[in-house]
Amino acid sequence: MLVLTRKANQSIMIGDEIEVSVLSVLGEKVRLGIQAPRDVPVFRKEVFLEIQAQNLEAAESSKDALDQALGMMGEGDETR
Repeated sequence: MLVLTRKANQSIMIGDEIEVSVLSVLGEKVRLGIQAPRDVPVFRKEVFLEIQAQNLEAAESSKDALDQALGMMGEGDETR
């Protein structure tokens, strides 16, 4: 992990297109501004983790449904 010290109104660049700016520091709270291309998703970590969990759950339920459908097709093949 890279650790940098920045003050209010200072920025860091990530690659050529993403700029993270410190907008203000109030006690233990830091306000950040992020400029990134529209095709780069930017999420708070807790939101990102929730999206990942939901995607995993959806993928697992889709796999279960596919396995069930394939199982039903296999049963039909046995009767021929």
